[in-house]
Amino acid sequence: MKTISYLLAALVVLSLAFWAYHVNYATKDRLAELRGIHNEIADLQEGLSVLNAEWAYLNRPERLRELVNLNFTALALLPMAPEQFGTAAQVAYPQPAEELPALADLDLSETFDVAARSTEGQP
Repeated sequence: MKTISYLLAALVVLSLAFWAYHVNYATKDRLAELRGIHNEIADLQEGLSVLNAEWAYLNRPERLRELVNLNFTALALLPMAPEQFGTAAQVAYPQPAEELPALADLDLSETFDVAARSTEGQP
């Protein structure tokens, strides 16, 4: 009886060691994957900051003013004037649709009679 209990205990210890081995390496794999994701996020954030800097550089008011002056004849840009804006009264709103009859006002008796007659012969 002692031998069986020793073998059983040894088997339990071996199975726990095998389980711990697999959990340890699975954890290391997940940590390496997480480090890779963090590195990718850092690279993307750096790229985003570069794009924001480029956008700010390209949208400088003095640069845009110079581009407008260079291309004034081709673009035919004019300053905005109050006369260019419309009023709310000038908007063509769609006419409201006719109201649908209320469900209580409909005569559905014929509809239900047809449905009842079609299911009478079915099991």
